[in-house]
Amino acid sequence: MLTAVFIPMAFFSGSVGVIYRQFSVTIASAMLLSVLVAVVLTPALCAIMLKPSHDGFISRWLGWFERGLERMTGGYARSVRGLVARPLRMFALFAVLIAAAYGLFTQLPESFLPEEDQGVLMTQITLPAGANAARTQAVIDLVEDYYLTQETDAVQSVFMTLGFGFGGSGENAAMGFVRLKDFDLRADERLSATAVAQRASAHFRQIRDAEVFVLAPPAIQGLGQSSGFSMYLEDTGNRGRDALTDASNALADTAAGNAVIQNIRGNTRTLEAQLKIDVDQEKAGAFGIDVPAINSLITTAFSGANVNDFVYNGEIRPVYVQADAPFRMQPDDINRWYERNDGGEMVSFSAFATTQWVQGSPSLARFNGTAAVSISGSAAPGASSGDAMDEAERLVAELPGGYTASWSGLSYQERLAGSQAMLLYAVSLLVVFLCLAALYESWSIPFSVILAVPVGVFGALLAAWTFDQANDVYFKVGLLTTIGLTAKNAILIVEFARDLMARGRNAVEAVVEAARLRLRPILMTSLAFILGVLPLARATGAGSAAQNAIGIGVMGGMISATVLGVFFVPLLFVSVSWLTGGWSRGGSGRGKNPIKA
Repeated sequence: MLTAVFIPMAFFSGSVGVIYRQFSVTIASAMLLSVLVAVVLTPALCAIMLKPSHDGFISRWLGWFERGLERMTGGYARSVRGLVARPLRMFALFAVLIAAAYGLFTQLPESFLPEEDQGVLMTQITLPAGANAARTQAVIDLVEDYYLTQETDAVQSVFMTLGFGFGGSGENAAMGFVRLKDFDLRADERLSATAVAQRASAHFRQIRDAEVFVLAPPAIQGLGQSSGFSMYLEDTGNRGRDALTDASNALADTAAGNAVIQNIRGNTRTLEAQLKIDVDQEKAGAFGIDVPAINSLITTAFSGANVNDFVYNGEIRPVYVQADAPFRMQPDDINRWYERNDGGEMVSFSAFATTQWVQGSPSLARFNGTAAVSISGSAAPGASSGDAMDEAERLVAELPGGYTASWSGLSYQERLAGSQAMLLYAVSLLVVFLCLAALYESWSIPFSVILAVPVGVFGALLAAWTFDQANDVYFKVGLLTTIGLTAKNAILIVEFARDLMARGRNAVEAVVEAARLRLRPILMTSLAFILGVLPLARATGAGSAAQNAIGIGVMGGMISATVLGVFFVPLLFVSVSWLTGGWSRGGSGRGKNPIKA
């Protein structure tokens, strides 16, 4: 069943598909190998290892355990007989479990990947446009002093760089990279990366001369520059750049006091002084000068151009052409430039070009062919990335003018994973159903197995909700594992009950006997799997968030599928048998397969 459940995951696309494919290939390969071992090696190992024990203590202990298990099995069989005879209460409880599972699924916060403590934090510093290096360095000293004096228990070293930032380069930008101590030295929750980032963010809000954001690296390298969400505010209403800038600033102001979103950055609140050169194309054309020649001259004069190479002492060195510094320092210097027209005459720039100082954005971005502004942020403490993204969409929808939000990086992958989740569950259940139908040559038996799946799903969702887990990619993998294991437990009972009905038993007698015979293997396999994922559920340190997301969900689902499922599976089997005509002895004489639909 696990192989059937995980095979569809291997065919999903995108970054989500890459993550799913790793689990799919690994688990499917392991299950196929386990089948080979069970068929080939297990009988020989049983003959070698399962021999009578003559040790008095071990024999007494095993005898006590066996007698206790027999008493529990007998009580379980009697309970199953009573529940099958009076099914209304159990069906009412089954309906409550389904409703509770749906409620928990809708209440579970959405996320793409859990926030991992990678032992590194980043700090982005942005001052107003025009701030010089000395002013930026003063803020850098404040940030560095905080990390090295007030976070000494968690911080190992700090590296600060001036002139570079995620929002752009310049004297008013700086970045800091904070290396935390090893995980063994940060066992206290107060020394985790998340706790340090929250305290640092609260402290840096006191700095009035700069915007300081404490960021964590992205969970997947290459998808974004930091954790949190990344989006583009698109001007789909075509209201112009000025209106788009005002809208992004309004969004930042609204989100500043929001309880779900924090660290909004990337908006173009700080405009820069820019020298605008206006070229009168009609005048230039009248002088016999084309626009590309003007653009080439401006580019060469300001930034230089590589025009040739020469050999000097056996080395090839480039030749750059650029206006001399005294002729490109002031706006009026443009009047001292000349451009050659098509007649070979030199024409002064002052004849067709003027200059003026304007305020503008340092960059003009487009997304999906539309004017846009890149905006990043993160979820506030206690909120998931999915909650933050939903809140950001709500704030954008409230902006007047017809602006929309488009996601990028990890946020886009999170939306993609959420849209594929229901399809993934549906395809996995369909594959399980078709495999069971082909195995038993029946359309009714698979229903009694599939109907038991909500019991395990309820346990997984309840465990995730209890331990503050999110509905992320790893939890989805754990949920699929729970579906496969719950179906496997149901098959252990249904298969034996079907064989007993084929020998002439009615559905009630068959399922009670099957439940009594198969309780031991159900408990053994379930306990083995629960204990196997226990280290994942209790993991700490590097990568523990992903391990917890899988372990807690699978552990809760298996406990529910074992404690509750063993009572619901017999009832569901009898109900499906009755609906398909397999209630009576021998299946009403319709052949060896009494519940064949």
